[in-house]
Amino acid sequence: MFQDMTKHMTDSMEPFKDFVNIQTRMLEDLTRHQMDCTKACLEATMQQTKQLQQCKTPVDLMELQQAYAKELEKTLRSANEQNMKALNDAREAMEKLAKGSLDKATGNK
Repeated sequence: MFQDMTKHMTDSMEPFKDFVNIQTRMLEDLTRHQMDCTKACLEATMQQTKQLQQCKTPVDLMELQQAYAKELEKTLRSANEQNMKALNDAREAMEKLAKGSLDKATGNK
């Protein structure tokens, strides 16, 4: 009796454990993407600072600023795409888990 109750409790907690694992993976992915994005932005800023010293005319400065802005935009767009993918993957996994748990609880296959 006690073993059956323990097994039932363990089985009923399995979807919750899966849910926590999905969220953990998503947060790890988001954190990694944000760290990569921050690193790329800092490297671009340091590179631009070094190149500022080589500017001789206002036109050089404008071109440098435009290239810097484009590089930052590219980096941020890439980070956004990676973050959205991580969020969508987690949402899809959670939806699948919820549907499977609901089907199991209602007896649907």
